[in-house]
Amino acid sequence: MNVLNQATSRRRFLRATGISMALPALESVRGEVASLSSRVATQAVAPEAPAKRLFCVGANLGFYRPAFYPKEVGRDYAMSEHLQHLAQHRDDFTVFSGLDHRAGNGHGNWDNFLCGPKVGSISLDQVAAEKIAPFTRIPSFQLCAGGIPSIQKMSYNRQGVPLPMIERPSVIYKQLFSSADDRRRTDYLLRSGGSVLDTVLDEASRLQKTASATDRSKLDEYFTSVREMEQRMERQRRHLQKPQKKVDYQLPPYDPISPTLMLEAEGILYDLVALAFQTDATRVATMFLAGLGQVFTIDGETLRAGYHGLSHHGNDPEMIRDLIRVEAEHLKHLDRFLSQLKTKTDAEERPLLDTTIVLYGTGMGDANRHANDDLPTLVAGGGFEHGQHVATDRKGTLAHRMGDLYLTLLHQLGLQDETAFAGADRPMSI
Repeated sequence: MNVLNQATSRRRFLRATGISMALPALESVRGEVASLSSRVATQAVAPEAPAKRLFCVGANLGFYRPAFYPKEVGRDYAMSEHLQHLAQHRDDFTVFSGLDHRAGNGHGNWDNFLCGPKVGSISLDQVAAEKIAPFTRIPSFQLCAGGIPSIQKMSYNRQGVPLPMIERPSVIYKQLFSSADDRRRTDYLLRSGGSVLDTVLDEASRLQKTASATDRSKLDEYFTSVREMEQRMERQRRHLQKPQKKVDYQLPPYDPISPTLMLEAEGILYDLVALAFQTDATRVATMFLAGLGQVFTIDGETLRAGYHGLSHHGNDPEMIRDLIRVEAEHLKHLDRFLSQLKTKTDAEERPLLDTTIVLYGTGMGDANRHANDDLPTLVAGGGFEHGQHVATDRKGTLAHRMGDLYLTLLHQLGLQDETAFAGADRPMSI
């Protein structure tokens, strides 16, 4: 079997088991597939880290800032129109204004939301997943409500490859809570995968004898990736042997993937993330809140324009009113999700919110102008001392960037070795 055919067969196997890896691109071998592998850092999250989980939610069309931001700074701020929907959790979150990545404007630059100034840099969630993944069966979940997962992007690995998002709740549920037959089949595939990897390693070893110096270096990295892949497969097998946790949750009889059903899908996806954290299936997740031309009906009233059209309101009061109504639905879903994290507990009987960081924000500061400055941002849970509005004068010489906040979140997760991220190197105090 030649290298290319082996790569194809291997990819088919790995896709079936939920693992992705490929041979490195070699200058000595024509037509080889591009590498999607990376040297995964081995340092684990410190057990004493205040936070154990990270959930990042990004709204494609941003939020109407006058409705999102409080007028006052500090702890004695009056709740804004949007924050009123989170009033019961006031002491569990912090609002940030004035933060951004100092990047370009436009929808295309939304994709740097979790990356920093450069679209395609490794995203915040994947930095965390590299360190947290050894503790869970699923390294990370990437979810999408109401969008087009094949073209929209939010999470990137170290090679700059956007990670695919899942929009169907039934697919997520099956990954979390597979049947006994599914678990036996997965175990069989994982056991069979050992021979597949052995074959690929043998072929790669033969290639190494005639490879150039550059290719030998790439192959060394590849061998490391294969060993890491074997460890992931073994970890999955160990999880399959554990009794599956029972949950009392009923999926709807259909997947609400139509754009007009985005708000319904959003609520279900929040439920599944809470279940994933509760059962410790994963500790890292993202959710993309899309913004297309869908026309919503809220409380029996059909809005006058599609979601995307409302975001380009041109300061029309009626358009702004309807935009705020859509955004209010997003905040209501967040409110319900935070309540779930307060009532659900981890293995140590602590409320999930105490050890889960929820980053809620956007890569779009003002969709009406396609401006990506001053990004509305909220952080909840994770063991921080919350209950305030932190405002940054972005024009100041020592102004914090969004990356400074991201560094703060990584440190709270125990990743103290991260000293710079997303174009910033000064963690914030929360």
